This record gives sequence, structure tokens and C-alpha cells, in this order.
Amino acid sequence: MAVLGFFSAVRAAPWLWRRAAAGLPGHCPGKGYTVGPAQVRTVQVSRSAELVSPPTFGFLLDIDGVLVRGHRVIPAAVEAFRRLVNAQGQLRVPVVFVTNAGNILQRGKAQELSALLGFKVEPDQVILSHSPMKLFSQYHGKRMLVSGQGPLVENTRALGFENVVTVDELRMAFPVLDMVDLQRRPKTTPLPRSDFPAIEGVLLLGEPVRWETSLQLIMDVLLSNGNPGTGLATAPYPHLPVLASNMDLLWMAEARMPRFGHGTFLLCLETIYRKVTGNELRYEGLMGKPSILTYQYAEDLIRQQAERRGWAAPIQKLYAVGDNPMSDVYGANLFHQYLQMVKHDGAEELGADGLWKQRPSATQSCSSILVCTGVYSPKTPGSTEPAQGEEPPFHGHRDFSFSPKLMEASHIVNDVDEAVQLVFHKEGWAS
Repeated sequence: MAVLGFFSAVRAAPWLWRRAAAGLPGHCPGKGYTVGPAQVRTVQVSRSAELVSPPTFGFLLDIDGVLVRGHRVIPAAVEAFRRLVNAQGQLRVPVVFVTNAGNILQRGKAQELSALLGFKVEPDQVILSHSPMKLFSQYHGKRMLVSGQGPLVENTRALGFENVVTVDELRMAFPVLDMVDLQRRPKTTPLPRSDFPAIEGVLLLGEPVRWETSLQLIMDVLLSNGNPGTGLATAPYPHLPVLASNMDLLWMAEARMPRFGHGTFLLCLETIYRKVTGNELRYEGLMGKPSILTYQYAEDLIRQQAERRGWAAPIQKLYAVGDNPMSDVYGANLFHQYLQMVKHDGAEELGADGLWKQRPSATQSCSSILVCTGVYSPKTPGSTEPAQGEEPPFHGHRDFSFSPKLMEASHIVNDVDEAVQLVFHKEGWAS
């Protein structure tokens, strides 16, 4: 099966929040993140044995809903890192933090995690949703409109983009484009501008603050082929290149119910574009979990981390811990399926869909571990399954096909501390 099969568009595909297969350890007894003691048995192996045998596995850890809820650390995360860090304050195994957040600088996220977890997190251990945009060097020299919030310009420059325009800068250049808010409508008609260079592409880094403004101006750029001050009689198609990161429909913060994510904003933009033009919005690249591209990027950072530590044994197994079945579990399982295809079919047949051509990989597997401290929550006692014929909504992105097996976590545990204990048990390590 070709990689293209992973990304065929499927609308309204049914899916179920599934528990792990029978016999796999762990299930969630309730909601929230105040949970009982870990139930996963560990194997006693001496630390001296670990020094002789370098790790052959690594962790891909989600952040929101796994390590933190909003700005509060989840207690189990502190316990987990007591197991992961040695007496010298160094990680015992390679770890990267893979988040779909993108409204912060990489070094800022590393500093935030360091303060919460009690050990030094390096910036190159953090993968933000848009980090793989560094690989799209063919667009780094183009004039790009960027949407999102936080340090947008600094983030895009760190990714390699040299000439970016924010939505606010575009709005100031063409005030008559932003007409929804009566308070912001221009009181006089400004003179048309002819000195504004054409925009050559669009970067969607995360959900913006004023959705109506961003949706309107992004549409203006796409419909005018980058010249929103003039407009065109017929919308060009294919349209200008669009790169987007973070497809999460929902995410978990301090509120008891999930919040809208950037995936919801993308859904709005895609729907508007199709309604106005009759065509589908197309992406040159989609990144952030569950994109295989993000897992390839994470895999390479794990390898580099192991090399810097002098661990000679190749990292063969990855364990991805997350709270969102549609991004964390789906993405890890999709990447595992990709790894099996690479071994079977060879990398030469797997160059479609913008996948990164990296060096030959030693990674053989990627296991998904679902925790119950974030978006995922088991059914409460007394609840019932949907009536026959009812289909729960599909939360995945339009461009990702769905297979029920991809939604099944390899393991379901209470929290990240139990996840670490589970992996150490499987690998024969002391916790």
C-alpha cells in the first residue's frame, strides 16, 4: 500500500473511542488527574547494568493534558521525571516533547518545562507544531502571510522564513478589508495602495485571536493570488501555497470541557473556501500530530540526542505518550504503520506527500500510550454505548483517512508516571 493511502480525504468517517485490546495493562478509573498509586509492576535492575547497556528506546511526550493542564503541572509528571532523570540531573533515556502548541518560542517552552518538571530541558528537545516547517526551504525566501498569535515574526524567522507579513500588518495596509467589527471599520475611504509587494504563500501557525479578521484576509489573499488590494475576476486555482500546523480540533486546558483548537479554525477556512469557490483548499504541508512528518522530525531529534550522550546502541523503539486519541494515538500508530511499510517496501517507494527524506533509520516501532489526564476520559459508570446506527463524530482532519485500528492505543494508563513505569517494565529497566 502506498503512503498516499494514508492521506486520502474521508468525510464523516465513523470512529469510536476504543480501549486497548484485552489483556493490555491499564485503564482509567475516573476523570481528572488526581489518581491513585501506580499499578504497574516494575523489574528491579541495577543502575550499573543500565550504564553498561545504553538505552535502545526513547519517549515522545505530549505536553498539554499529559504533563500540564494550562499552567499547572500534573503531579504524576513530576513523579515520572524522578524516574527518568539520574542523580546527575541527566535523562536516563532520550526524550523529546512533542506538542501541537505553537504560540510560544521553542526556548520559551523549554524554560517553562524546566521550571515545572525540575530538570533542564533544552530547546532542541521541544518540537512545536510548526517546527517541521524548517524542512520546507523552498518557501523560506518567499513573501508569506502568517496567521496565529504569540511571537509570530520571531517564530517564523527561527523556522527559516525571511520575509513574512502578519495579518495585522496586512489589515493596516488595506483597512477596507476588515469590515466585521464596526469599531474598526475605517471612517473614511483610504486611497488604494500600489506599493504593497504581492504575497506568495500562507503560513497557518495556530489559532488567531480574531478569527473573523484572519479568515477574511486569508481568503482575500487566496482569491486575489496575493494581491488583496486589487482582486481578480476569477479566483486562481490551484491557489497560493499554504502550510499549516496543528490540526487538533480540541485541546484540554484548566476548563472541565475541551477547548477549540487550530483544527477548528482550519475547518472554518476550508469550509468557507469551498463554499465560495467550489474547490477544496489544498495544503503544501500539514504538520503537527498526527502528521508522519512530525514523527520523522521527532525521530531524528531522538537520534541526535542519543549521539550527543554517547549512547552507541541505536534507538529502535519509540513510545509516544499522549492524551488525545485523534492526534497522539492516531499519529503514533500511523507512524508505526509507516515504519513497517518502510521495512517491507523500502524508502524509495515512500516519497509521496512531502515526507522527509532523512538518513536510513534504525527505528523499528512506535507504540502509543494513552493517558487519562487530558482530552481522553473513559465513560462514567452507568453510561451506555451509542444506539445502534449512531455514529460518533470524526474529529480528525479532512485530509487524513481513518482506520479504526489507528485509534486503538497500545496501552491505556492513568497518567504519565504509570506510562514510564510500564515502558521501563517492558524494557527491563528499574524505575
